[in-house]
Amino acid sequence: MDSLSLPLAVTLALLAAYWLGRVTRAARARLAPRVTYWAAPGLGALLLAPMLDVPALFGVGAGLLLLAEYWPHAFVPQRIRPSPGWPLVLAVLGGGLGVNVLRGDADPWVTAISAALLLAGLAGLLAAAAFRPWPVTPPLTFASRWKTVTTPDWPELTVTLSEQGAHLRNVSGRTLRVAGWSPAGLNAWYPVRAPTGDTMQELAAGQEALLPVQAHDHGVRVWYAPARGETTHLFRADWTPTAHAEDRVLN
Repeated sequence: MDSLSLPLAVTLALLAAYWLGRVTRAARARLAPRVTYWAAPGLGALLLAPMLDVPALFGVGAGLLLLAEYWPHAFVPQRIRPSPGWPLVLAVLGGGLGVNVLRGDADPWVTAISAALLLAGLAGLLAAAAFRPWPVTPPLTFASRWKTVTTPDWPELTVTLSEQGAHLRNVSGRTLRVAGWSPAGLNAWYPVRAPTGDTMQELAAGQEALLPVQAHDHGVRVWYAPARGETTHLFRADWTPTAHAEDRVLN
């Protein structure tokens, strides 16, 4: 450790603090660290270079830091909080090796490895602590029918008729929460079900539900909402009942 100058030690400490701060800010934006973890061995290489008197390690460390900073997948979007399990293990291992460093009986390799492990573990723990999970959106209920509704300018749902009923398809390109449906002109309320008969609370992009309409029904009304948002949307579809198809007049 005698070969590690004070200016270099201060520089490495500032670089470590900057990186930990960046990981924390990214976690608040719901971005989990991935490639950016290469900063930990990069700082370890910078720490090891003067102790071994190997200038090439400065280049290795600087390259890893640049990779951790500018690689496109340094951080990735994530919906759930990162697990603090393995960062805690790394921090404990780094701290255990650091005890030998503090005693002064550790070689340069142990010093660099302990610093890298401790730094990576601390970064993972900070990411888990600062991460803000997406708010849990409650499922839609019967109360959605009595709320003020809006109809999007561009249809988000389509209906295709078959012998089984009305096939409701999500064409919005995003997940939609579905509350229920009713045949047009009736004061009814039915859950939206999959073709298998299972009740559905969400309709993924491109997914299809089956509404068991009857031959005399002339349309459907479906209440739904985006996956994130409180505004209730209403989908309307009308057609000539199949029971009176022979009486249909085309204009």
